[in-house]
Order: sequence, then C-alpha cells, then structure tokens
Amino acid sequence: MFKAQVWRNPENDSPMQMTFRRATLDDCARLAELNHQLIRDEGHRNPMTVPELEQRMKGWLAVEYAAVLFENDGEVVAYALYREQTEEIYLRQLFVVRPRRRQGIGRQAMKVLRTQIWAKHKRLTVEVLVQNTAAVAFWRAAGYRDYALTLEILPEAASQVGFPFKSE
Repeated sequence: MFKAQVWRNPENDSPMQMTFRRATLDDCARLAELNHQLIRDEGHRNPMTVPELEQRMKGWLAVEYAAVLFENDGEVVAYALYREQTEEIYLRQLFVVRPRRRQGIGRQAMKVLRTQIWAKHKRLTVEVLVQNTAAVAFWRAAGYRDYALTLEILPEAASQVGFPFKSE
C-alpha cells in the first residue's frame, strides 16, 4: 500500500511528494543494492557482496525485521529497516540515496516512521559508527541521545597492545 506525504524541500522550498510502503521479499534485491551503498558510505567493514546481502535481507524480512521504502516520482529515494520488540524499536538501517541527500528526505522518513508506522510508547534505538560524523549529527538532530559506546581491539592489533596497557 502506498501512502503519499507532501513536504517542502529545505534546499529550495519547493513542494515534494513522497510515497511510502512496506517492503516485501520481492524488494530484497533493491534493498541489498541500497544496503551495499550504505555499507560503503558509512565506512563499515562488512565485506558482503550484493547477492549475500540480498540473502541476508530475505532472512531478516521473513523472520524479525520490517522495511519501508520511500519513493519520489516512482524512484526509490530511501529505505528504513527496523525490528519491533515489546518495549523497543531498533532501527538497523536508514539510507537516503546519494543524489537525494540534503533534501529533507531522511527527516521526512523519520517523521513518517514516528507518526504513522511505529508505536509511540516504545523506546527508539539506533547504532551509528562513531567515524560517521554526518550520521551522528543527523541522529542527534532527530532527537536521539548518546547512550553507549562500543570499544574494540581488532585481532591484528591485539598483539601490539601490552597488558594491562600499551607501554608508552
């Protein structure tokens, strides 16, 4: 089911219409392509290929996740992938296609999710790679607040770290 949403483009104040619908298993190939772009754009080290991402997406949509596609003039401009649990909605991915960024699409997609799709009484969570400063700024502007920071030592770096601390 498509639903229309009209908003003003903050770049030039022109009206834009965006439709949105729940993704199906038939959308997994397109979602995998977009997910591959997201992985590259955010600097994630996930090495999966588009066909591997498609299989993973099919598994997610079949079991625990839901996805929403956002379109403008018949073109997919963004998608969101999330998992709803008893007390929380975990937004795993929100992606706006490269040529359509900085046009308010991400903000509008979040508004649609929060007002028309997601339950209002649930905690909303999202994870962001710390080096993705644009995404960190976006999520903070959307109302999300810092809660946790995951730290790691990669296997190849572990041998360089002395215990309990690296010597100076």
